[in-house]
Amino acid sequence: MARALAVWLNKPLAPVHHAIGHIEIAAKMADVKDPLVTLVSGGHTTVTAFTGGRWRIFGETEDITLGNLLDMFGRAVPLPTPGGPEVEKIASRGTNFIELPYVVKGNDVSYSGLLTAAKKLLGKKPLEDICYSLQEVSFAMLAEATERALAHTQKNELMLTGGVAANKRLAEMLRIVAESHGARFSVVPREYSGDCGAQIAWTGILAYSAGATIEVAKSYVKPRWRLDTVDIPWR
Repeated sequence: MARALAVWLNKPLAPVHHAIGHIEIAAKMADVKDPLVTLVSGGHTTVTAFTGGRWRIFGETEDITLGNLLDMFGRAVPLPTPGGPEVEKIASRGTNFIELPYVVKGNDVSYSGLLTAAKKLLGKKPLEDICYSLQEVSFAMLAEATERALAHTQKNELMLTGGVAANKRLAEMLRIVAESHGARFSVVPREYSGDCGAQIAWTGILAYSAGATIEVAKSYVKPRWRLDTVDIPWR
């Protein structure tokens, strides 16, 4: 649609990376300048910071994303889609922690084994306790990776963004991480946490203002466009 409008209206086309859209809308809303970013959504689970003209990866998922974990578990229950908000509601009623696979490799996380183990408990343990334990383990893994990256980069800002950023328990864990390292914590407002036009529009404005445009004939969708390969001329 953007390509068609650029041709029809004879307007410049600005390339936008979806993950950077999540980062930039959160940074604008919170007035954050140079954060360590924990980005969690259906498409991304990444701990990243900006240096040398690009967002560099300090930790990421080795298999499925955190958003995928929650959605795929939700479908197995089954729960309404998207599964993340429903899992959060049910988890708030959980009281008993169930031990589940906790997999952090270096500074990367792996969620596929956790998903399999949680699904095997369905019908054997109370759903409230499974959801509670699934959240606690998956979020703690990410918090560990984030804390290690925060200590390494010594950033004084930690920002949470992406669709799963709407989860209050995840935000609470990362707020504790930030406070323990003397960093300011911010989380994208709930209404901007999921995929939205504002994240793409604002990032497009930043790209265009910095002269980052592309010829329509040379533009195409890049589904495997890694975050750390994108040049960022506006930062």
